[in-house]
Amino acid sequence: MRSTEEVVESLRQALVDAGIVLPSLCVDPVTGASEEPFALVDLGRCNVRVAERLASVVRGERPAVGTHAVDARDGRVGEVLAHDGGEVRLRPVGGGREWDCPAASLVAARPEEVMRARLRRTNHESARS
Repeated sequence: MRSTEEVVESLRQALVDAGIVLPSLCVDPVTGASEEPFALVDLGRCNVRVAERLASVVRGERPAVGTHAVDARDGRVGEVLAHDGGEVRLRPVGGGREWDCPAASLVAARPEEVMRARLRRTNHESARS
């Protein structure tokens, strides 16, 4: 059987792989110091965005809420806001009008695609000024 510390580290890595960071994830100090055979894992506190992403991952939604995706129909990059049946609600990188996209038409956005979309939005805004 693995130690509680090993299990906590395994959970931490799995969460990071899913794009989730729980900064105060740790072994509960009270039960960890007791004679109980199994210490408790303290998941700690997180903000609403992290909680929403965690719920999305646990529900098995792909792409998860809070991640970025590309609408393969037209190449737009957006942040995933919600899932509703087979539709996914997206918000353009940098803000703007939200849109719905069939989940089957989405692919995960690569970091360079997100950066390119942010740069395009910044350039567009500076040209209007």
